Amino acid sequence: MKLSVVIPAYNEEESIPETIKSLYQTLTKYKIDHEIWVTNDNSKDNTLAVLTGLKNEVPTLNFETNTGPNGFGYAVRYGLERFSGDCVAVFMADLSDDPEDLVRYYQTMVETNADAVFGSRWIKGGKVIDYPVHKKIINRVANFIVKVMMGIKYNDTTNAFKLYKRETIEGIKPFMSPHFNLTIELPLKAIVRGYSYKVVPNSWTNRKYGESKLKIKEMGSRYFFILLYCFIEKSFSRGDYMKK
Repeated sequence: MKLSVVIPAYNEEESIPETIKSLYQTLTKYKIDHEIWVTNDNSKDNTLAVLTGLKNEVPTLNFETNTGPNGFGYAVRYGLERFSGDCVAVFMADLSDDPEDLVRYYQTMVETNADAVFGSRWIKGGKVIDYPVHKKIINRVANFIVKVMMGIKYNDTTNAFKLYKRETIEGIKPFMSPHFNLTIELPLKAIVRGYSYKVVPNSWTNRKYGESKLKIKEMGSRYFFILLYCFIEKSFSRGDYMKK
């Protein structure tokens, strides 16, 4: 089963080399057939030049520039329309995700035939490193609201780092979120539409370089819109969008 890894990248010239090299080395070590797909989200720094240089070192690397519209959600969606694998993971460019966790996701999918594999930083075996306190508080409150409103047990919906089969991605289209709210749209639609999923512990490490692109003040209403949309689909769609 070929694995695709979609990485959205905006002004990540410092982080992207280490991210891609560590991904390639880890997936090659475990002999996982894969591609690394990077969406350069119209970066204003040297991200594109860095990617061009990395192509010589990482033969499984593919990348394109998304000229617009831009934003985290658009960049991920750009990759999700173009990946070639049988399954696809969304992976961050800033070194916050661990390639070893991705291997665990992949192996879990292969062993259980789950339609998706989600990580959780907040269960036994999960961990966060240098996580800002205010973000942790907001994260736990937001995930609690999602759990209660959607009636699910999963407690880390807001983390983008997840793995989906190709048919799962096709089954949860069309995508609506242009921004970071895509992180909850993908898993909530998969759950609401009856796709099976497994949860495994994963880790998160704060970025070494640059600054976070997530602006919490701008995202609250956008997250709530997608949450409300998924709640309405679950409550009133009468199963029209369920996995066939």
